Amino acid sequence: MTVTRLVIKEILHSKFNFGLGLLSVAVAVACLVGSLTLMNIHVMRTQMILENKKIETQEKMRTMEEDIKKAMRKLGFNIVILPKDQNLSDWYAEDYGAKYMPERYVAHLAQSKILTVEHLSPRIRRKVNWPETQWAVILVGLSDSERCLAEHVHNLASNPMPRGSMVLGHEVHQGLGLKVGDEIRFMGKEFVVDACRKEMGTEEDMTVWVNLQEAQELLDKEGWINEILAFECRSAWANLPKVRAEITRILPDTQVVEKSSDVLAKIHAYINVEEEGKAAIEREQENISRMRATWMRLASILGPLVMVISVVWIALLAAGNVRRRQMEIGILRTLGFRSWQILYIFLSRAILMGFFGGLLGFLAGSFLANNCREPMSQIRTGWIFSFGLFGLAVLGAVVIAVVASWIPAMHAARLDPAVTLQEE
Repeated sequence: MTVTRLVIKEILHSKFNFGLGLLSVAVAVACLVGSLTLMNIHVMRTQMILENKKIETQEKMRTMEEDIKKAMRKLGFNIVILPKDQNLSDWYAEDYGAKYMPERYVAHLAQSKILTVEHLSPRIRRKVNWPETQWAVILVGLSDSERCLAEHVHNLASNPMPRGSMVLGHEVHQGLGLKVGDEIRFMGKEFVVDACRKEMGTEEDMTVWVNLQEAQELLDKEGWINEILAFECRSAWANLPKVRAEITRILPDTQVVEKSSDVLAKIHAYINVEEEGKAAIEREQENISRMRATWMRLASILGPLVMVISVVWIALLAAGNVRRRQMEIGILRTLGFRSWQILYIFLSRAILMGFFGGLLGFLAGSFLANNCREPMSQIRTGWIFSFGLFGLAVLGAVVIAVVASWIPAMHAARLDPAVTLQEE
């Protein structure tokens, strides 16, 4: 009879003892595998929740950003650059400045690769008397070559004004009975009505718009302007100090004013949502780290405890089995079996116990962990199977079984057959 057949017969003869040892190994492995798998599942679910929250926040931010851009484009320019010596009280009261700055400032700003504003529009604005009609109107000179510093900025409130053309505010064209295509004389110069604005209920109703160079000629201010309008960049929304610092660094002889509107409230809401979203994501990431640390502490306590209990239990079962089988061991030694063969029989039994116990424990722990659903959780993950954890579980189970059975197996291998048979 071969040693291998003896190992099989030994297992079959002591099925209950072998089954208890296998169950002990399986329970130990199932506890460890289940706890580690549950930790991985929880981390995966939390990360999925975090990713969904990121996507939801990004979608909300994208919608709000588009809304703000549309509102800002509808509003037009929201940054006004004025000469440094311009009195803001007079500018707010009169809605135009009495001080001027060189028109070349626009080109200087555009060439500086400024980051906080885009789409620069030089203007000259002043209240004048229209001698041909005896009306007091606001004259605005618009450039025919505005500087767009960003490709995505289009459809702003102002359009380049060609020479010889004039746009009339609502009260002006209604009061004078003018329409598109009419020829009119303004401060001694001929113009063609290019457009008639609808009623706005603001000073724009009493405004006329002409080409910037023609307005400079009419006011005898060639090469001078009294304001530069700009569009605030995304990176500087609601951050006037940042805009002001960059512009005044490039143009020290200027000052910056931000036009207040409902758009600013939307921008502040956008920034608040962005900050709250980032804070929520950071909190979730901290929760993941804390939960992972908690699970690892639990595994570090549960693992050694279960291993010690399992080793003690298997050692007791192995020692009891050796004690009950002393007569068989003595007969085998009398028949010529050597000590290492006796040791091989009992250790092979332990290895098989550890292998099948580890396999059963891994499957049981994985099954229970993967079918455990967190209360109120709407996130579902697929079956998690880790080959690394499988190998570690089976190898660890074999090591536990062998270590626990080593002393009883050594004792069986060293039994003196004469003494054993005489006692029996």
